[in-house]
Amino acid sequence: MILVTGATGHLGRAVLDTLLQHTAAHQLAALVRDPAKATDLQARGVSLRVGSYTDPASLAAAMPGIDTVLLISGGGDDDGLQQHQNVIDAARQAGVRRVAYTSRALQDPGTLANELMVRHFQTEDYLKASGLGYILFRNILYMDTLPLFTGPTVLETGINLPGGEGQVSYALRSEMGEAIANVLLQDFTDSRIYHFTGAAAYSFHDVAAALALASGRPVVYHDVAPEVLAARMRERGVPEVAIGRTIGFMTDIKHGQESLVSSDLAAALGRQPTGLLEGIKQLYQL
Repeated sequence: MILVTGATGHLGRAVLDTLLQHTAAHQLAALVRDPAKATDLQARGVSLRVGSYTDPASLAAAMPGIDTVLLISGGGDDDGLQQHQNVIDAARQAGVRRVAYTSRALQDPGTLANELMVRHFQTEDYLKASGLGYILFRNILYMDTLPLFTGPTVLETGINLPGGEGQVSYALRSEMGEAIANVLLQDFTDSRIYHFTGAAAYSFHDVAAALALASGRPVVYHDVAPEVLAARMRERGVPEVAIGRTIGFMTDIKHGQESLVSSDLAAALGRQPTGLLEGIKQLYQL
């Protein structure tokens, strides 16, 4: 039986949608904080386990009968690492066979500007040391983040970000969810690491060119200073913590952290992942 945590989030639902296409619903469980948000999953036959990463007792109650846990990484809480450790501890104590974790595909974890990303690799280390079987899904930056980074007026103002000439091998979150589900359905006993990325890496110049081609309008990328982006975000009332994390993402992109390219996603999907232009058309509704 597979337990998917974070089941009402975008990635969790993408995983469950694929799992439900290929296995019986009674073999699936969903960890949710609010069952009212998962009534559709329950209606499809998925067992709901109510719990929270911050509540070890609820996690212990969610584990009986589970063979595999998919631990979808939490948000930016200060105790995020402890939350992940709570899930791993509960799985180990319940005799779960393996834990899969959604980590990050980054070139050099030791030189990250975005400190929030460090906890992914700390979680990896904790999971490896737990004695459990493990699957690490090291995922590249979602292509779905592009509209958030470029802003709603990108077709009028162009892309104004401090990403330098850095490249990212973007992939769609939905395809990552599909690929994760495909791997979880495989019966293997060894621990594995997957790097889920797109088939090519793209700069913001490439993103601008794709937007221009898809929209029929001129779109240009301007490499601005981090201070310029921070000031513009403050004008829009963005919290300082979010500004800092965005600058961190951009700095890591500039330094090539997100440029890893792997064929693992294509292999797990059984096809090439969606490329930049088609992804842009979907995400920007062009």
